[in-house]
Amino acid sequence: MASHPQNAQIKSGEIQGKGARDDENIDISISTDQRGAVAEALKTALADSYALYFKTLGVHWNVTGAGFFGIHKLTDAQYNELHQAADAIAERIRALGHVAPASFAEFRELSCVDVDTPHKSTAEMLKELVADNEAVAKRMLKASDVADENNDKYTEDMLIARIGTHEENAWMLRATIA
Repeated sequence: MASHPQNAQIKSGEIQGKGARDDENIDISISTDQRGAVAEALKTALADSYALYFKTLGVHWNVTGAGFFGIHKLTDAQYNELHQAADAIAERIRALGHVAPASFAEFRELSCVDVDTPHKSTAEMLKELVADNEAVAKRMLKASDVADENNDKYTEDMLIARIGTHEENAWMLRATIA
């Protein structure tokens, strides 16, 4: 594994971090209390995004049948987009001075997406992804409302975009199984 050029000048033991925590002292466009409320809403959005990413990836791997290639490509695009979204949401949580959840246990606890379902037919897996995208879109709406109530325009905008993405994903999946 190649080392990063900036790391070449860092000697072992020179950087000592305290680790991420939820009480970081930062001064941005919204207050500490507002940041806490938005971060909590974003933790749910992150859990939903990651759980849906994981489930979509499972469908991508296990799809079969006459529509295999198209569904394989569609779910490829969707899980890659979800991966990018989850990263952006986690980074926003950190920018707000809070710790982003990062374990399957936390995601399972916070998410509305059931990732423990057994393998099913392609049609059944796609129907579940439709329902999951619709449910996540509704939860993104609730999270965007929290951002709005707390004057966090950046997060509100990000979450509004997520609503549209999940509604479009549900439509494309529905059209595939029609």
